[in-house]
Amino acid sequence: MEYDDIDRQVVHALQIDGRAPFSRIARVLGVSDQTVARRYTRLRTAGLVHVVGLWRVGARGDTGWVVRLRCVPGAAEELGRMLARRPDTIWVHALSGGTEVNFGARIPAEAPDGRHAPTLLEQLPRTRQVTGVTVLSTLHTFFGGPMSLVNKSGALSAAQAAALRDRPAPTARCGDGPVPADEGDLRLVATLAEDGRAPLADLAAATGWSQSTVRRRLGELRADGSVYLDVEYDRRMFGLRAHMLMLLAVPPSRLEETGRALAGHPEVAYAVATTGPTNLFVSLLCSDSAAVYRYLTTRVAALKGVERVETLPLVRTFKGITPHGGGPATRA
Repeated sequence: MEYDDIDRQVVHALQIDGRAPFSRIARVLGVSDQTVARRYTRLRTAGLVHVVGLWRVGARGDTGWVVRLRCVPGAAEELGRMLARRPDTIWVHALSGGTEVNFGARIPAEAPDGRHAPTLLEQLPRTRQVTGVTVLSTLHTFFGGPMSLVNKSGALSAAQAAALRDRPAPTARCGDGPVPADEGDLRLVATLAEDGRAPLADLAAATGWSQSTVRRRLGELRADGSVYLDVEYDRRMFGLRAHMLMLLAVPPSRLEETGRALAGHPEVAYAVATTGPTNLFVSLLCSDSAAVYRYLTTRVAALKGVERVETLPLVRTFKGITPHGGGPATRA
């Protein structure tokens, strides 16, 4: 499929506010409402753009993990598909060579009585195809979640982007513990995870609330950063064909400044501090392998304190940021 500037602007607009009315997007872009609706419908129907609503990692007391599996030859396909079906995985990729699978996971908080069901991380070593497991706990996010590579694309001008931000920036919850969420909240976000632009009537039917209650509660969850809207898109729309992982070892004294620097790089789609022998986990999106080489030998080479870098090409996406797997994922 061919893409043009309007397609890219629509995706950028949805990344800023995934539930923005088409009429408001149209005013900012200087096109008709019908043009925006037609472009979105075409991309959505083709499975190339998908708006989703997601809990922020940690909002419900869960923790984020990055897992690298080494497996027997030929097992990556089966493992990747199995992991993609699980609700506790966020994204699942096969790495080059066909003997490694990389995925992100959410591990739920311990129940009040101290008991919990066996988690994915506890079950993995029992899988016969797995020959090795490296588990990293995410400690801090420098770029990712509600922050997207699309926002670095320049598809919209600064003035256009500002015109679409009609709500204050989310206020991060710090030290308040998990978000008090009842069954209605869980059903609300589960429905948004399937379609972030689901009409209020559909959200009301899913929760059993009135539309006014849905509007108020969704506004509250978005305002405090507990829930955010993201866009899964075909990265080829922005000319990005090379998807790589980068693991860096950085002294603790340089970790914050290095993470912040990486977050500002146009090539970085995701950057988190982790536990483990490497303490920065980064997802890169570049136009091609030559661009990856230029990035490594210029921007990364200029970072002070980087002691070691490992790069890993991603060859298959089993699951993106959405809960049902597949799709044109752009997250790590």
